[in-house]
Amino acid sequence: MIPGGGQPNMQQLLQQAQKMQQDLANAQEELARTEVEGQAGGGLVRATVTGSGELRGLVIDPKAVDPEDTETLADLVVAAVQAANENAQTLQQQKLGPLTQGLGGGIPGLPF
Repeated sequence: MIPGGGQPNMQQLLQQAQKMQQDLANAQEELARTEVEGQAGGGLVRATVTGSGELRGLVIDPKAVDPEDTETLADLVVAAVQAANENAQTLQQQKLGPLTQGLGGGIPGLPF
């Protein structure tokens, strides 16, 4: 309801919705280009993901490689990727959170 009892201006509402949609698309594009890192084992394993969660890189320090204990290396890789994804989710919330609040709280399929 519009203050004063008037009817909403449908053209204005449509323009606002289109602007919000464009802002959201721009933010999603920026997330896809932005890379964040997670690490494990004090930096022995580092994973790089995009702000949208796509794994882009994995660096394993040779000190982390023990042919007799590949399980620990696998655990470090998983932990580094998880840490990178957590950083990506934080970035998503920072970039998309204010936009989705204007859309009634959230968008299905997004983690917030």
